[in-house]
Amino acid sequence: MSSRSYSAIWLHLIWSTKKRAPLLTKKVKYKVYNFFRDKAKELNIHIDHINGIDDHVHLLVCIKPTHSASTVAKKLKGASSKWINEQGITDEYFEWQAGYAAFSVSPTQLHKVRAYIRNQEKHHAKTSFADELIMLENKANSH
Repeated sequence: MSSRSYSAIWLHLIWSTKKRAPLLTKKVKYKVYNFFRDKAKELNIHIDHINGIDDHVHLLVCIKPTHSASTVAKKLKGASSKWINEQGITDEYFEWQAGYAAFSVSPTQLHKVRAYIRNQEKHHAKTSFADELIMLENKANSH
């Protein structure tokens, strides 16, 4: 066995705006997504896919073993809300909801999660964010 270390730690992260306020308009969300990408690079986190709708965001990330889901969410959420408010990106004060959801993703399932994240607008034409989270939690808990 080789003495080098290898990791493939994939996470599907989701969080919403505070009180699910619809602040991530088309004008705003792509600026925020670009900020996430830049900040993630700085933190040595790979963002593979990112998308969402006006009140929440989905990220597919690959993290290092030294990272944790909570650290990644906290750093990306904190830095982005500070930046959004400093830059005046939204008309009103911007905050993320306190919590987040994190699901581990098998490398064999990456294509499914990528497709799911890409199709957020279509998906939410039929399903609310609350129902989406319940569905994802149920899937994750059905061993």
